[in-house]
Amino acid sequence: MSKSPLHLILPFIGRTKQPYLAAGVEDFQTRLGRFARLTVRTLREKRYSAKVPDATIMLEEGRLLLDQVTSGVLVVALAPAGRELSSEELAALLTRWEEQGRKEICFLIGGAVGLAPEVLARADLILSLSRMTFTHEMARFILLEQVYRAFTIRARTGYHK
Repeated sequence: MSKSPLHLILPFIGRTKQPYLAAGVEDFQTRLGRFARLTVRTLREKRYSAKVPDATIMLEEGRLLLDQVTSGVLVVALAPAGRELSSEELAALLTRWEEQGRKEICFLIGGAVGLAPEVLARADLILSLSRMTFTHEMARFILLEQVYRAFTIRARTGYHK
């Protein structure tokens, strides 16, 4: 009897508008299907205007993201101040979570104004892709590529070299 693959949940605030990033996101979503069950949800982003403070938008988008988190799911929030991991360390972490019986992992990326404090407080891990700043659309692409890379490291496919 084979074990079921990890279920990765990625709720995104708004659609990926840049065509080159949308193509890359779609490519890695397809590739990840070999290794994990993937659920990507596009949530309606809030309208940005000078009349609505960034903090209000951040809180509203944070609520949208937290609504996607079900009981028992492991939550990884992406933020610049989070923990930086090598690709090999991410692969080992995914393996450890699986060995601990984790079945679902939800990766949360904020919108243009970042993640609300409530989202960071709910996270089991705050992960940084880099100390540099990326757009939330770039972060999607980079996260998916790195998760794919982690799975190929685990499977020893050679992609990661």
